[in-house]
Amino acid sequence: MGEPQTYFLETLGCPKNQVDSDKLEGRFAADGLTPVDSPDEADIVVVNTCAFIDEARQESVDTILSLSDQRREGAKLVVTGCMAERHGDEIADSLPEVDQVAPFGIDITGSTAVPVSLGPTRRAPDFDLLNLPRPASARPWSYVKIAEGCDRACGFCAIPTFRGPQRSRSIDQILTEVDELQAREIVLVAQDLAAYGRDQGMGERSIIPLVRQIADRVDRVRLLYLYPSDLTDALIDTICDTGVPYFDLSLQHVSSPLMRRMRRWGDGERFLRRITDIRAREPEAAFRSNFIVGYPGETEDDHDALLDFVEQAQLDWCGFFAYSPEAGTYAMELDGEVDTGLRDERLAELRELQDDITGAKRDLLVGSEVRVLVDEPGIGRSHREAPEIDGVIVVPDTLEVGEFHDLTVTATMGPDVEAS
Repeated sequence: MGEPQTYFLETLGCPKNQVDSDKLEGRFAADGLTPVDSPDEADIVVVNTCAFIDEARQESVDTILSLSDQRREGAKLVVTGCMAERHGDEIADSLPEVDQVAPFGIDITGSTAVPVSLGPTRRAPDFDLLNLPRPASARPWSYVKIAEGCDRACGFCAIPTFRGPQRSRSIDQILTEVDELQAREIVLVAQDLAAYGRDQGMGERSIIPLVRQIADRVDRVRLLYLYPSDLTDALIDTICDTGVPYFDLSLQHVSSPLMRRMRRWGDGERFLRRITDIRAREPEAAFRSNFIVGYPGETEDDHDALLDFVEQAQLDWCGFFAYSPEAGTYAMELDGEVDTGLRDERLAELRELQDDITGAKRDLLVGSEVRVLVDEPGIGRSHREAPEIDGVIVVPDTLEVGEFHDLTVTATMGPDVEAS
């Protein structure tokens, strides 16, 4: 086969991975490659992998093997993303189907591409993935990654070991990307969003002027992954002033003893006070959070504290995830492993409780007016729904995609609502 002409890109994992894939696609376009809809049509098949927890790693391996079976003869299979960065040597040794492992910053299409034998060049990026240009968004909304890496030392998380320390982009770089995306809604993402700018000496709250400047350019700006200790009054006011009072809080748990074992700040009482303060400031505020279940040493009292918090907080959206042991983390050395069966019972109890809360909060919307951005024919979102992770608003399929419409909620369907 000669020089590659076409590519197929499969993206797994979180929104930050989706941003990386968008930037890879921009690079592919600059190199003259054309995207195709099926792996059996591509000269290069690329898998942007996730390695956050065991389930994500297994999904990555399964996807690699599936795409290997689907690709046409002579097509190159490339693995990039977190699995390539964190487990590249294992992939090279155990998956002979893979033609190239490309950790972060390795050019996939250029002459500097690294073959399966990673060698010493693995840690020497050939281009800056964080600041690569992206094509205009094909959707009315788009993620924008404002920083890479993390300086925190949470007991359960290995991200700093393979994403590295916090590295913030300049405001000018971010604003240029926002302008080029031509999206109606910008969703800001990072491993530690509110820490933006600290590593560049821009100050403790440089996220605030950034949000304000983006809000001057687009109709909506939404923030994901806020560490609770950084949720200052000024940041709350800034978020509310954008017209998108949506608070995605990275809480993880609420029991004080367990939070200390997690190396995390805060507890349920502090979190509830902050949520109450925000609701007093903006009654229409929406909240999302995620919690880890079965962390080493989690007791029945810890679990009961989390149940009580979920009941009292009445968050709009919650994700509950089973603790996943990660090599090289503080938690790997802790005693108090929680029985798998007990962990799963706790997960089921929490998810059932939250499903009831979400359903009840959605029922309260019936009869209310909502401003909806139509993402695709028949599907839209208000300020209460982040793309891809929350429920949606079902709208008449005659409404123009990419435009805002003022509608009335007429019915609910679990996490989704209908409006016309």
